[in-house]
Amino acid sequence: MTAQPASQPAFKEQPLLEVRDFQVELITEAGIVRAVDSVSFSIHRGETVTIIGESGSGKSTTAMGVLRLLPEDLAVLSGTVLIDGVDITADPKAINKVRGKTLALIPQDPMTALSPVHSIGSQLFEAIRISGAASAKDKGALQARAVRLLEQVHIPTPEKQLKKYPHQLSGGMLQRVLIAIALASEPQLLVADEPTSALDVTVQGGILDLLLELQEQRGIGILMITHDLGVARLISDRIHVMKDGAFVESGEVQQIVDHPATEYTRKLLAAVPVLGPWDETPPGSRPTQAASAGSSQALTQTGATHE
Repeated sequence: MTAQPASQPAFKEQPLLEVRDFQVELITEAGIVRAVDSVSFSIHRGETVTIIGESGSGKSTTAMGVLRLLPEDLAVLSGTVLIDGVDITADPKAINKVRGKTLALIPQDPMTALSPVHSIGSQLFEAIRISGAASAKDKGALQARAVRLLEQVHIPTPEKQLKKYPHQLSGGMLQRVLIAIALASEPQLLVADEPTSALDVTVQGGILDLLLELQEQRGIGILMITHDLGVARLISDRIHVMKDGAFVESGEVQQIVDHPATEYTRKLLAAVPVLGPWDETPPGSRPTQAASAGSSQALTQTGATHE
């Protein structure tokens, strides 16, 4: 009797986020503007997908539309957006089932995303209460949960930081606080809208390392919005290049970086700064351009040549 082949799975794992033919039309004084034009993409558990493009390309509008954070009276959404199987375009109220629970946002500017008149602790406590992880009456549980969250994002002396106000922390520390707030509900999917654009380069690296560490520990999916192809190269599994509200190129990160198919993507790559060769000559010992030019001219006039 011949052995039967092992049965194959009837279906693949359901994506955390599945977007199909998604459109965002904005109502303006000049008329209706299609800011996002029929984009489709998906994100699975443990995967980072990046939408990259220049300012005004529609990448942040796509993210805010998926989160349903655009003004209802100014933005018309169409297409299909499934978040953990919940269709939030067919039923606008369905977003309340996943936002702040399955889905969380890391805002763009840490300097303005937090309330300046409330302490770090009070803002983190509110996120914990909303997530249902602890009751407002159980202050001990709130405090313990907040301390654990700050420890997870590598903020030192978390008990002291909870008592501080946003203006007392650096931009990098504030970004870590925003990530801790996003993690309060233990989401499966993070939307990171330019999370490093307001930070200097050294702090950017720390934040990206933290996101990758949290992803490895928790298996979360990440939708990254950025204009920086250098950031996308470090953190992404797949990249969608956006221009004028539409995807002009999509693919695995190495494919996009090493073999860009469009001139627009090549220009984005060319905009990434590249370090030149390292010159260890002390500044005082380097010949000036004028001296170099003079030496070259003198050699030419005397007919001297290099051997």
